[in-house]
Amino acid sequence: MATTQNANDIRDRLLDAAGLSLDRLPMLHVIFDRMTTFCADHLRHLAASPMYYSLSEIESGRIGDILEMYEANAIAGVFHAPEWDSHVLVGFDRDFIFTMVEVLLGSDGSEPPVDEERGFSNIELRLAQAIFEQVGKALQASFALVADTPFKFERLETRMDFAVIGRRNNQSVVAKFLLQSLNRGGEMFVIIPQSVLNPMRQTLARVLSGDSSTRDPRWAKQIATEVQKTEVTLKAVLEERHLSLGEIADLKVGQVLELQATPRSRVKLEGNDQGLFWCHVGKAEGSYVLRVDEFINQEQEFIDDVLSR
Repeated sequence: MATTQNANDIRDRLLDAAGLSLDRLPMLHVIFDRMTTFCADHLRHLAASPMYYSLSEIESGRIGDILEMYEANAIAGVFHAPEWDSHVLVGFDRDFIFTMVEVLLGSDGSEPPVDEERGFSNIELRLAQAIFEQVGKALQASFALVADTPFKFERLETRMDFAVIGRRNNQSVVAKFLLQSLNRGGEMFVIIPQSVLNPMRQTLARVLSGDSSTRDPRWAKQIATEVQKTEVTLKAVLEERHLSLGEIADLKVGQVLELQATPRSRVKLEGNDQGLFWCHVGKAEGSYVLRVDEFINQEQEFIDDVLSR
């Protein structure tokens, strides 16, 4: 038993030194192709202009060599994969960030692209963090085919020297994605240490499918029927106020809080803390009623939330 264990350890060390043969891991291409779809789906509803993700290449190399190419030209997000007991790095280059800012803030592409060497602004960093959280969900959904693990966003780095996910001379696999929108675009990259992928070599060598080849229409109809029976609590919000902790501590019984809202103010209808509709309040047969006026603009809600952080 000890001899077998030693042989496995030696084989793993040799593989770490030599690097994975990506041609023998076709499942990696399937996973990252799925990731392009998930990224596009997660962000499509936030932008007025269409965005296109595509997988440009997958290659192997040392972590330090890869990060050196993006020094002073990218924002990196470090994710923890607890089931793997390791970290994964996702990065956006400068053109990616500038393109995303324009897309999410409603640009029509008529202005020339930003072409200046400067540090990233607070708004750009906040938007990048919001996008990292969406990419983390795409990573989890994509790798669920071979290994189910959450990817927890830990921190954001603008200096590649601080984007540490292992020794800089360790081997890794990097997938590069191209974003295109508004006649411009940028690059997103994902760096995964080879030590994470080594235990999954056999699974990654076989092409698996997460989709069932046959579907039972009766079963699908029954699921849809049961889902529609799910109870959702609706909440009508007339006004929200922000108070400091000290102000809240000073509140007393009988104290009157003045509201800025009037009978003509719009009411926000929420379901499970998610804004759904803007409404107006009224009366009918002695009871208060709400009239639904319009859907809430999720894109604007997203942008307002990011800018208010």
